Amino acid sequence: MSSRRSRASVSEEEINELISRLQTLLPSARRRGGSQASTTKLLKETCSYIKSLHREVDDLSDRLSDLMATMDHNSPGAEIIRSLLR
Repeated sequence: MSSRRSRASVSEEEINELISRLQTLLPSARRRGGSQASTTKLLKETCSYIKSLHREVDDLSDRLSDLMATMDHNSPGAEIIRSLLR
């Protein structure tokens, strides 16, 4: 089991690097500029951001479905949308 544990372990340096990279991806962290947030706060912000992205995707999917339902399926616009979804 110890060999299994050593393969799965991640160094503190690797964790810090991943946290730094994560911070660069979050809009709220970018607005803060160079100031560092605690890891806990950063992870909470990450979860909130991912949830907001899911809501946005759901909203856009609903809007696209509504748009497709109102379009003539043979229209050039419908064909463009279908080709983008492929």
